[in-house]
Amino acid sequence: MEYTIGELAARFGLATHVLRHWEDMGLLSPARRVAGRRVYGPAHVTRVAEIMLGKDAGFSLEQLRELFAAPDRDRRREVLRAQLAQVRQRIARLTLSQTLLEHGLRCRHPDYQSCPRFQTMVLARLDGVELAEALDHD
Repeated sequence: MEYTIGELAARFGLATHVLRHWEDMGLLSPARRVAGRRVYGPAHVTRVAEIMLGKDAGFSLEQLRELFAAPDRDRRREVLRAQLAQVRQRIARLTLSQTLLEHGLRCRHPDYQSCPRFQTMVLARLDGVELAEALDHD
C-alpha cells in the first residue's frame, strides 16, 4: 500500500507539516516522488509509529535521529539504555505523584496538607528519600 503525505499524516492524527519537519530532521524520507508528490510505503508507517512511541518515551527528535543512525547494535543499545534510565526516573516521580494524589483523596484530615503523613511524603521527596522509606518510618 502506498500513502500520500496527507494520508500518512491523517493515519496518525498529525499535520502534514510534522512529517515534513521529520523529513528535514532526517527521521523520515519518502520512498519516492510521483509528479513531485511524496509517496510513502508500509515501512514509513512503522517509522512514524516508532517516532511517536519514541517521543512518548521522552526522546527528542535529535536523540531519535541518533538512535536511527547508530552505526551498530552497541551504539543503539547505549542510546536506549540512557533513555530507559530517564524513563525509570520519570516513572518513579509519577508514582510518587500518584501516591500523593491518592493520599489526598483518601485522607481523613479536614485539609490533607495538614496531614502528618502527607507532609512526611512531601518532605521525603524534597530530601530525595524514596517514598517507601518515608512511609516505613511513619
